[in-house]
Amino acid sequence: MPLDALRPSPLVEQAAERLREQIVRGHWPVGTKLPGETTLAKELGVGRSTVREALRALAGAGLVQPRQGAGVFVTATRPTEDWPTRLRRAAVTDVYEVRMLVEVEAARLAALRRTEEDVTAMREALAGRRTAAEGDDAAFVDADIALHAAIVAAARNPVLTDLFGEFAPVLREGLIELLDLLGLRGTDLRHGEDAHADVVRAVEAADPEEAARLTRKELESTLALLQSTP
Repeated sequence: MPLDALRPSPLVEQAAERLREQIVRGHWPVGTKLPGETTLAKELGVGRSTVREALRALAGAGLVQPRQGAGVFVTATRPTEDWPTRLRRAAVTDVYEVRMLVEVEAARLAALRRTEEDVTAMREALAGRRTAAEGDDAAFVDADIALHAAIVAAARNPVLTDLFGEFAPVLREGLIELLDLLGLRGTDLRHGEDAHADVVRAVEAADPEEAARLTRKELESTLALLQSTP
């Protein structure tokens, strides 16, 4: 199947997409050696350097693998999804279960490691959540996540902080939908305020076990609501 010449535009992206389509459709099965750069460049109407960059992108997606002195071979017909993409495709309940594992330990560590600056940040985030209760669901969820982020940051573990940051966009979408679907704030605008304040106090008091227990309790209540939602 000949490849049509490409239109002027970001040529590397176009070339990578055109080659990806051929691989996904099975034109080049797994184990097949791709045509050489010169052949591909001629069929696509681009330079060899463009083909080379496109093949590098496909290798990064796990579709092809260059072999020294032998050429480039197809290794998969489906691209490997990166972590953010997998999170976006995951069920929010699955993400929330992992969130619990992260945040319960983060709260415990925060109680052991928090600084006065961390305590100030948590208090401010708690106040921000209280203020946001007067706004719409999106603003309230953003403030809620900011409070949790402040607690995670107080654990002083950059990996935990980054991991929570990856979860945040998926959590935000799921929680906004949950509030809207169940109308939780219709009768309680400050939903969960006491529970969150208790967690902050436990972290401030340097009580790791209580901070972990209260965090688990608060998150389990939300997870139960998510799991009960059709």
